[in-house]
Amino acid sequence: MDLLLIAGVSGSGKSVAIAAVEDTGYYGVSNLPVPQLAGLLAHLKTARQEHVAIVLDVKTEPGVAGIAEAIEAARGDGWTVRFLYLDAKTDTLVKRFSETRRRHPFSNHQRTLTEAIEFERERLADARPLGYCFDTSDLSAAALRRWIKDFISVDPSKLTLLFQSFGYKHGVPLDADLVFDVRCLPNPHYEPELAAKSGVDPDVIDYLQRQPESERMYSDIYHFVASWLPDYARDNRNYLTVAIGCTGGRHRSVYLVERLAKAFAGRYQVLTRHREFDDLTESRLP
Repeated sequence: MDLLLIAGVSGSGKSVAIAAVEDTGYYGVSNLPVPQLAGLLAHLKTARQEHVAIVLDVKTEPGVAGIAEAIEAARGDGWTVRFLYLDAKTDTLVKRFSETRRRHPFSNHQRTLTEAIEFERERLADARPLGYCFDTSDLSAAALRRWIKDFISVDPSKLTLLFQSFGYKHGVPLDADLVFDVRCLPNPHYEPELAAKSGVDPDVIDYLQRQPESERMYSDIYHFVASWLPDYARDNRNYLTVAIGCTGGRHRSVYLVERLAKAFAGRYQVLTRHREFDDLTESRLP
């Protein structure tokens, strides 16, 4: 029996996530208080619902207190549990609430919107380390839906590697476990015939493969990750996010993410994400 728990700050895309898993056949429940989790799972087990996704409610007391114990109880009852925590940068959340003119659930005459966001973060602080944290700050709704479907497609009992490219000019991802800065490599952006292309284009790949610095950087990152992966696995980690950043997140970081993903795919479950490269023309999350 497969259970996906979803938590995170308001405005981070939880409604998009639950809709995405429901599209794949999961039985979805939104805004469930943690004290009601055990009773619902017992009912769903009797009803033979084998794929369940639940968005946890943080608004009602006691918030997410007791979630660690609830997860262990569910596992003891035969559920395979994955816990996904969605997050986004504060300025992104402010923009989303301002654009949609929605009221933050913790805003009132005593708290500004920013203060409400930080208040909610404090209520969720104990839950965040229990799950896999994913930063939706720069994602379109379509990209998040695709990523959620990739997330639930892998075996949760095995370590999954997520290689993620990003641009430093847009900030470091909130969900990164390991971060590598490759801005020191020769930049295809300054080659007129390559500037408009990306790190998956054959011309860009050929250009970077001809740079000795690129090979050294690839080798160093590969051997660092490979040498430490067994230790992360022994630490009962289910997901490890390796973020690789260049200036704009279009050329060097994309090239290295694709190359590293292919190198590790034969031995580990591997996912890729290009934060600045995916869905650049689509609307962002509401």
